[in-house]
Amino acid sequence: MKLTKIFQGDKIIWVVFLLLSIVSLVEVYSSIGLYAYSFFATKSPTSLFLRHLIIVVATYITIILLSRVNYRFFSRFAVLGYWITLLLLAVMLALNGGRWFRIPIIGQFQPSEIAKIVLVVFVARLLALKKKDGLSELSTFLQLLISILGVVVLILPENFSMAALIFLVCYLMMLVGGVNRKYWWRVTGGLAIVVGIAIFIMLNRNDTSIQAEGGEVLHRSGIWAERIDNWLHPQPDKLTQENMARMAIARGGVFGVGIGNTVHARLMTQAHNDFIYATILEEMGMVGGVIVFLLYSILYFRCIRVAWQCKGRFGALTVMGLGTVIYLQALINMSVAVGVLPVTGQTLPFISYGGTAYIFMGVGLGIIQSVAADITAKHESEDKKITNKVIGNEQETKQIAEE
Repeated sequence: MKLTKIFQGDKIIWVVFLLLSIVSLVEVYSSIGLYAYSFFATKSPTSLFLRHLIIVVATYITIILLSRVNYRFFSRFAVLGYWITLLLLAVMLALNGGRWFRIPIIGQFQPSEIAKIVLVVFVARLLALKKKDGLSELSTFLQLLISILGVVVLILPENFSMAALIFLVCYLMMLVGGVNRKYWWRVTGGLAIVVGIAIFIMLNRNDTSIQAEGGEVLHRSGIWAERIDNWLHPQPDKLTQENMARMAIARGGVFGVGIGNTVHARLMTQAHNDFIYATILEEMGMVGGVIVFLLYSILYFRCIRVAWQCKGRFGALTVMGLGTVIYLQALINMSVAVGVLPVTGQTLPFISYGGTAYIFMGVGLGIIQSVAADITAKHESEDKKITNKVIGNEQETKQIAEE
């Protein structure tokens, strides 16, 4: 069987994913040691690496299977997926008060990772179903905004960065999808004021320590304020994850110290996950870091190309939304590693240590490839029709000449 039959969709996207997964396997193996010995008394770094390898293989299979599905099916599933996601997030918040469920064998299961994909598809469906006149109405704007906030509000108490990422992408989809810009800009202005006031209050609290109890709706606000304060007022003499990441980057220089020669990554508990980009910069240098950035950029521009070529509004909006989620999360993670943004806890897509985050990013990429495969199939069908027509004309001309 030809590889083109197995790996359907945009071929360059497949190549980029392959390269990112290779970087992932190399860097996770190089940096998983401290995490294994710190949190798993009975597990070795090799066993955790093998688990990550299984997750990567499972993600390949997921993308391959989803790329074979007619992407219009995801529109029909979006409504059910939306309500299931709301239910999972509500149950998690009510019973668990955390970010994830723990499932035997699988491990941590994060409903917010599902929400990140499902909400984009759901918003794309709502925008695609509305006619041009309907998109300009206030009722349409409110329907979309309430649908987005329904998910975001349930994620916000435990994971601000994830809630902000999902809201930003879906809110931008509303603008691109054609909603009334007057309403969009008014709400944007209001949100900017609210966020500004919230940041001011958090940074001026008397106590920015972690509140384990107290019943606050936003009980993690102390952590958020502490992260912003540490970012604005860094303390180089403290042995923090952020400072060790900076030292790793400085040690890497332009060309890096070589694969497997990391020192600072072995002192960071999140070197395999949230700060894996710092590990890349230490081992591969600035050159390796730029290459990784370019890979994500190529992936995003290919998504834009797929969206541009897609004739259906649902397919185009879905690809744009999912592509933006992947690219924006990558930019956030890399910015945190180099100190441009405060710590957020967002992983580096297709590179950080695997789990539900890795697999559901693969689900998003599989949906993108489903749209790309549909476009490719239509182009091949049109080319075949043209070829058959040319052959038919040649045969007709030959027959006339013989007569």
